[in-house]
Amino acid sequence: MSDLDAVLDLLAGLSRAPQPELSQLFDLAAPVVLARAPGRLDVMGGFADYSGSLTLELPIREAAFVAVQRRREPWVTIVSSALGASESPLRSARFPLAELREHTRSYAAARAYLQRSAGGAWAAYVAGALAALQAELGVELDGGLSMLVASSVPEGKGVSSSAALEVASLRALAGLFGVELEPVPCALICQRVENLVVGAPCGVMDQMTASCGKEGQLLPLLCQPARLEECFPVPAGLELWGIDSGIRHAVSGADYGEVRAAAFMGYRWLAEVRGLAVSPTAQAGQVSISDPEWGGYLARVPRVVFDRDYKELLPERISGADFLSRFGGITDPITRVLPGSSYRVRAATEHPVYEHERASEFRALLQREELGPSAASADSKAVLERLGALMYEAHASYSRCGLGSTGTDRIVELVAELGPERGLYGAKISGGGSGGTVVVLGQAGAADAVQAVARRYASETGHAPHVFSGSSPGAAAFGLRRLQAEAGRWRLLHAMEMKGRS
Repeated sequence: MSDLDAVLDLLAGLSRAPQPELSQLFDLAAPVVLARAPGRLDVMGGFADYSGSLTLELPIREAAFVAVQRRREPWVTIVSSALGASESPLRSARFPLAELREHTRSYAAARAYLQRSAGGAWAAYVAGALAALQAELGVELDGGLSMLVASSVPEGKGVSSSAALEVASLRALAGLFGVELEPVPCALICQRVENLVVGAPCGVMDQMTASCGKEGQLLPLLCQPARLEECFPVPAGLELWGIDSGIRHAVSGADYGEVRAAAFMGYRWLAEVRGLAVSPTAQAGQVSISDPEWGGYLARVPRVVFDRDYKELLPERISGADFLSRFGGITDPITRVLPGSSYRVRAATEHPVYEHERASEFRALLQREELGPSAASADSKAVLERLGALMYEAHASYSRCGLGSTGTDRIVELVAELGPERGLYGAKISGGGSGGTVVVLGQAGAADAVQAVARRYASETGHAPHVFSGSSPGAAAFGLRRLQAEAGRWRLLHAMEMKGRS
């Protein structure tokens, strides 16, 4: 069964649910607009996206669907279900239309309102798209809405369930209101929803993959700030998997925010050494830097220059209070340097400089002619070994920054133990770190070896990990669907072509 079929089954079951808020969620006489966006595996580039690194992302098979319908009743109702689960929908939130409309005219107002509303925290990923409609796309909420969220992307696993939900929500709502929304602007708006409404200091690679990804292809994104480059297929002889460590990952967690702030502290330090002009801003703890050379991105600093001129000048650790006393603040508008915290400035600054170089080499190697379907020559074996080495180096860098975990480290160790003899070449933590999922690169026929790693990890930890395999299209490639109820079932009317406002 396809995931679209599973959504249609879920919709059909809603009308038979004993709870009125579920059975009456949708008017069976009116059409529903449906959008879909996948999660992602972060193959290379990782959390260096906010420092301008090249990232390489793979859209996964698991995805979030959002179905939305206009209603006459003056309410906005959001119901969430785990797609494919046998239980009833898991969560619901209901907002008075006039109240929600008033409090989603700006991102700041939406964040404040949803934080104090019952059920608002999880609903912020969806309701934040309503704020985007009003604040950025000029759409007035002129009536009630019913929304169903159905996702197979597991939460807290480092595969970007939040971005999938944001992109699917905005696409569905834009389609309902007749607004043309191109894939890249959609992703950038959804990043702002996560930063400014949800309050998570993420970069843009997750939303870009959910919006612009292509099935079976790696999406290269140069995050300066968001230059989408040509997607390319995973070579025929290779495959990528994800193994869930069972350790919950949260982009909004303290570790991620601290490391991101530490990277911007390092950039501020380099600017001082380089003699760049620094100006205070109206925001306490934030400065502006005139930077014609690097453009504000650590990833633009050549590694050889960083190693020669800057690395040893950076402290391994510094307190927030000492940093602020000396430098005044950082350029990042999303994170803050906390006086009482201690920051690993050298490791966090080194990571994006090195990671951009690693990701660039990784892409070039994957596109080498040696990696044909057989990949059996001596040259191809050397390329595969180097690809694995780059992944292991990236993983070790996470740990130096403070974003490692015992679970992800153990999975990487188990992959390395089996190694090329079992068709496994490399592994690294995915996304923001501190738990979550490990990405594994191997031969296309190495699924049994990946499952052996998962079984060994389960026997040691008691956690049976989910193994991610396969890919699926991004939201733009999937498009929009219009559905209509008929004889107790929902059927596809047609794919929608947007001709509305841009």
